[in-house]
Amino acid sequence: MAKIKRALISVSDKKGIEQLAKSLNEMGVEILSTGGTASLLKKEGIPVLSVSEYTGFPEMLDGRVKTLHPKIHGALLGIRSNKEHVKKMEEFNIKPIDMVIVNLYPFEETIAKEGCTLIEAIENIDIGGPTMLRSAAKNYNDVTVIIDPEDYDEVQKEMKEKGGNVSSETNFRLAKKVFQTTARYDGAISNYLGSLEEKFPRTLSLQFEKSQDLRYGENPHQKAAFYKERGIESPCVSNATQLQGKELSFNNILDLDAALQTVNEFQETAAVIIKHNNPCGVAISDKSLPDAYCKAKQCDPTSAFGGVVGLNQKVDSNTAKEITSTFIEALIAPGYDEDALKILKEKKDLRVLQVPPLKGYAKRVHDMKKVLGGLLVQDLDMVDFKSLEVVTKRKPTEEDLKALRFAWKVCKHVKSNAIVYTTSDQVVGIGAGQMSRVDSSNIAVMKACLPTEGSVLASDAMFPFRDGVDAAAKAGVKAIIQPGGSIRDEEIIDAANEHNIAMVFTKMRHFRH
Repeated sequence: MAKIKRALISVSDKKGIEQLAKSLNEMGVEILSTGGTASLLKKEGIPVLSVSEYTGFPEMLDGRVKTLHPKIHGALLGIRSNKEHVKKMEEFNIKPIDMVIVNLYPFEETIAKEGCTLIEAIENIDIGGPTMLRSAAKNYNDVTVIIDPEDYDEVQKEMKEKGGNVSSETNFRLAKKVFQTTARYDGAISNYLGSLEEKFPRTLSLQFEKSQDLRYGENPHQKAAFYKERGIESPCVSNATQLQGKELSFNNILDLDAALQTVNEFQETAAVIIKHNNPCGVAISDKSLPDAYCKAKQCDPTSAFGGVVGLNQKVDSNTAKEITSTFIEALIAPGYDEDALKILKEKKDLRVLQVPPLKGYAKRVHDMKKVLGGLLVQDLDMVDFKSLEVVTKRKPTEEDLKALRFAWKVCKHVKSNAIVYTTSDQVVGIGAGQMSRVDSSNIAVMKACLPTEGSVLASDAMFPFRDGVDAAAKAGVKAIIQPGGSIRDEEIIDAANEHNIAMVFTKMRHFRH
């Protein structure tokens, strides 16, 4: 590639631009610029030729039109090795622009602000910027294009080492970044405008950035990588910081996500242990975090071995001691004190992640599940106790209702068909992922490591037959929470009355596939 002689700079994010411009000037590069960027560079004493002077055409329409001109795009798109292109450029006095440094109006940041109006959003849709970037990126063999301030230092260094040149390899990498960024930018605009009139717009643009390659996928013969969604502020695995331990695996990430989502249901001090994407232990405590964790582990100590732990409070040394007393794959929590970290470091392979403080579910528009050839999109499944209806002769006590609410929150995070036995603060037994609901009921009793007598039961969906209620009665359940809505509801209620079990309908199902 020929030496860079002319650069066009027009940036919304001014970070680092003065130093880059000074460096270019020192290397003899002529700088073209517009508006606020030109004013900033002139204040720094850097010679700048305005785009209007270069094109012979003034900025107009409140700055909406300034770089949309043949002398700009001809200078970017002209192929230097094509004689016909060069001839035309000379005929129309189009001087080549060898470098473009542009970043875009902050559209995504603007629409993220509370109270953003449509007018504000529209005015932050960049037109000239993406057009110049795409023109330069298309002609990357002849033009260096920089959209990310993080690339300034590398380009400066390379130019100094190569006498003002930038390699084809660097140009290609920078061009890829441009198209990836403008695709996301256009997608954000499309999604925003589509969402103004439709809950589920006609098109949905998604873009994720690769965070890391993984050793393998769900199984060793599958290659895999982890991609992160941009701009997520609510606590999640994507914005967690790994403090220690082995590299995260595909399955670790799935289980850490399940742990965090489950523990985030509770305002009380809570602990959850996940195994193969299902909770095998959940507990809350009004005493301490170690108490919550120990109670969660008691639910199923065998399954807890090799599990993933989620906590919703800062981890202290006593909790760390309990966790390291058995083999745990990974731990995620909103903080750790110094003594806890010292204890956890004794288990050097234990993956320890920290997230921001948990404050319940942040507002999210959609929950998504990928299928082969398509994408399922739905509202986030939220627990709601507003429609509870007692349908049996026996009414639940306040203690029963407390236990039923706890059970219902846990049940939501268990794969269907799901049956959960609990007390008011601790899981007793879980039956997950069965094709028959009565099988889930029986498995939950079989897996129980704590007494089921006097517990309550949550079912993620309606009972199709009374056999599930009969199994619950045999286990000593005193109250049941379920959605209702079966054609045999009357038969199911009669069964509960026969066994003197209180039953509450939620009128809301929580299937989890």
